[in-house]
Amino acid sequence: MTELFSDLPGQRRATRRHAHRARRPGGATRFVVLFLAAALVLGAMYLGWRTVKPMYDDWRAPSDFAGPGSGEVHVQVLAGDSGSQVAQTLVDKNVIKTTDAFIEASMANPDSNSLQPGTYALRAEMAAADALAMLLDETNRVSVRVVIPEGLRAQQIYRRISEATGLGVDELKAAVTDPAVGLPPQAQGNPEGYLFPATYEFEPDESATTVLKRLVDAHKRAVSTLGIAAEQEPQVLTKASIIQAEARSAADMRKVARVIQNRLDRGTSLQMDSTVHYATNNSEVVTTTQEERQIDSAYNTYKYPGLPPGPINSPGEDALRAATEPADGDWVYFVTVNPDTGETKFAATKAEHDRNVEEFRQWLRDND
Repeated sequence: MTELFSDLPGQRRATRRHAHRARRPGGATRFVVLFLAAALVLGAMYLGWRTVKPMYDDWRAPSDFAGPGSGEVHVQVLAGDSGSQVAQTLVDKNVIKTTDAFIEASMANPDSNSLQPGTYALRAEMAAADALAMLLDETNRVSVRVVIPEGLRAQQIYRRISEATGLGVDELKAAVTDPAVGLPPQAQGNPEGYLFPATYEFEPDESATTVLKRLVDAHKRAVSTLGIAAEQEPQVLTKASIIQAEARSAADMRKVARVIQNRLDRGTSLQMDSTVHYATNNSEVVTTTQEERQIDSAYNTYKYPGLPPGPINSPGEDALRAATEPADGDWVYFVTVNPDTGETKFAATKAEHDRNVEEFRQWLRDND
């Protein structure tokens, strides 16, 4: 038994060191262990993320109605409304659930910037993207769009509104005398010139009174913006209506305004064909005959000096501005030498004007 322990001390230490080294794992084994541990951790994280992600997405996404909606809800989009304002209107009408859902749908739809003012028939509790799609579809518009061009007379405006809304012309003519329409005192009950030209959206149930009030209100805003005082308004409006009828471009309007003012300052009759057209209820021609220039009407500015009694149409903003800001010049004549293009020539002398008139007559011969 004694020879089992008979090894020398140095030999025993060497043997112990060797045994210790043999128990320590090698570098490759350690790498495999670490790799497997990391893989297990990453796998667990991935499985956990797949479980949590749907819940996170649901939490992060704006709250929205899921269905196509039901019933019918009328929603009005006003001119100048921002996307947030439209979204809030839809929420208030219970069309969509949240403003965030609509804003997100708008950002995802490149056509959202083409949304037009008006009243639309939508449904209650719609998905925001579906609500936006219906707003962009003109067939869902229930309001009526009416374009009133510059230079129309009151009677022509009545007819345009009547054709679009179904309101009767006589109904509109009667309604304009209603104080609720808001004609200013200086109009003296005559709407001519006070029905502002613009594009309007009328609701299906709007009355003749409310329709006309909107046109008068638009006129008041334009006059206020231009700083036209109430006591100056009848004269400015009358000038502007003539300018509107006689010129096409904003630049020519200011020149026509100067011709009018120069003639008034000299005491010369205006001799404007447009005022004679108004007196004869004719809007289809650009010239007047000698017989027409002799008619006895206060609107005949060939026969009577000064301005006519009132406006001859509804002028737009450019004409109103021209009436208050005439161009500088000594012109007292003008003639449109090419009615197709609207080219107009201005003159300070009769001789120069006669040459321009001959150019116009040549155009008439060439286009007969």
